[in-house]
Amino acid sequence: MSYLLNEPARFVEEMTDGFVAAHSDVVRRVGGGVARRRPTPAGQVAVVIGGGSGHYPAFAGLVGPGLAHGAAMGNVFASPSAQQVRAVAKAVESGAGVLLVYGNYAGDVLNFDQAQAWLREEGVPCRTVVVTDDISSAPDADRERRRGVAGDLVVFKAAVWAAEQGLDLDAVTAFAQSANGRTRTLGVAFSGCTLPGAPAPLFTVPPGRMAVGMGIHGEPGISESELPTADELATLLVDRVLASAPTGAASGRVAVLLNGLGAVKSEELFVTYRKVAALLQERGLVVVRPEVGEMVTSFEMAGVSLTVSWLDSELEQAWVAPAHGPGYHRAHMDPAVLEQEETEDRHASRQAFPQGSLESRTDARRVLQVLHHVKDALTAEAEELGRLDAVAGDGDHGIGMQRGVVAAVDAAEHAVAAGAGAATTLSAAADAWGEHAGGTSGALWQVLLGAVARHCDDTAPLTGKQVRAGVDAAAEAVVAFGGAQPGDKTMVDAVLPFARAFGRGTDEGLPLTAAWPAAAGTAAEAAAGTATLVPRLGRARPHAERSLGTPDPGATSFAVVVRTVAQSLHDSPVSQS
Repeated sequence: MSYLLNEPARFVEEMTDGFVAAHSDVVRRVGGGVARRRPTPAGQVAVVIGGGSGHYPAFAGLVGPGLAHGAAMGNVFASPSAQQVRAVAKAVESGAGVLLVYGNYAGDVLNFDQAQAWLREEGVPCRTVVVTDDISSAPDADRERRRGVAGDLVVFKAAVWAAEQGLDLDAVTAFAQSANGRTRTLGVAFSGCTLPGAPAPLFTVPPGRMAVGMGIHGEPGISESELPTADELATLLVDRVLASAPTGAASGRVAVLLNGLGAVKSEELFVTYRKVAALLQERGLVVVRPEVGEMVTSFEMAGVSLTVSWLDSELEQAWVAPAHGPGYHRAHMDPAVLEQEETEDRHASRQAFPQGSLESRTDARRVLQVLHHVKDALTAEAEELGRLDAVAGDGDHGIGMQRGVVAAVDAAEHAVAAGAGAATTLSAAADAWGEHAGGTSGALWQVLLGAVARHCDDTAPLTGKQVRAGVDAAAEAVVAFGGAQPGDKTMVDAVLPFARAFGRGTDEGLPLTAAWPAAAGTAAEAAAGTATLVPRLGRARPHAERSLGTPDPGATSFAVVVRTVAQSLHDSPVSQS
């Protein structure tokens, strides 16, 4: 919904006033919309874009040097009138004619066509290119019926670049048409949007579902499915967009835009683009200066679209050309910098690992197996750990532990694959945990696992004595590193009881498979007992009283880990000697 408005009927007018006031160095207000601050150079074709408001940066934000000369601005999700289009065109034309470029929607077609007719009657040469990149809105055989969505950016830039090269109106039009013919987009939506002042969303998507192919105004999609992971969504988008590639465009250089539709944050887009980039590379495509961000939005709609445009040499020049508008900026780069080099294999740059003995490599595989089990356990408990942390902290402990263990597993897998022994494998896991988990817990787990690793060996089988020494060293290291003492309501309140119980068990001659589970039970009891404490250290201390009655998340996650290790040791025991 919109939170900041006065009268809904004046929303676009007031929005435009504020937009121009904020960007008066780039744009000026003209009848029907906005135009570049400086007049169009004499003899240059003027490119006018436009459509309904509510899609920022499209369309007003895409006006400026290297971008459109002017934008006609309609009401929210409504086409600008023919009078508005005509007024903007008249304000920016300089004798070489006007090219109108806009998305293929019935109202836009009607009004832009009428404006074109009026302009021609007045002696202004005028042509039109309608953007039709949305593959979900019509089959390949009926491309002229497709909607225009985020592919607008590619076509707009192409048209303006051609105009700024001094091409005449017919040539600029042909170049923009070629760009449109090479461009494909597919979008998905996770939620609807609410027009300013409206009491309810314009449309809805059921919770936990995703509409595939939904238009930017809520036009129905082609299917509905369960909410995917980021990688699953990337795969769906890439597969379907590439399946609709222009004839003969199976490989080559491409422009790519991963567009957020309003509520999907940049960080989420980057997670998704990571997989998109990998998939495109696998398909033999070279991505040229990708864009990841918001270009065509729909108020607060949660959704994503992927645009791919297959480049020829001239369209690539247009795509990488500098541009400066209120909602889009691309700086000049030397062409040599733009050449993409062969990407090194992700794992080739990893450190070289010392080779372990046969016995230690076997133990390294056991370490990896244990870490996999710990990852599963922490993933299952992540939400609860976050809830515990949110009582008096910021609620990120669960996801932090999850990040840490996922990175630790990844590092251990590469160490094992490289032939490392148990000590090196555990050390690599410790460093990765600390690097990727972040925060206090990440640092503590790096210290804890690192201390255990230093008491292991790469040349001989792992023994119970080494595990005992490692646990004692880990407990000492955690206390020394964090400065916490028993009773401070921290991880230490579970670590020290565990280490003492484990030491007693091994002193009494219990095998590792018995001493560890017993100590894990002690850790669980100690972690539960922290509910009676109030924190004296860390971020929870300023809200200490809030946490009374809730166990400490760090102690709780430690108990989860050692409990999981106990089960793994039962399944694959370590030598007792």
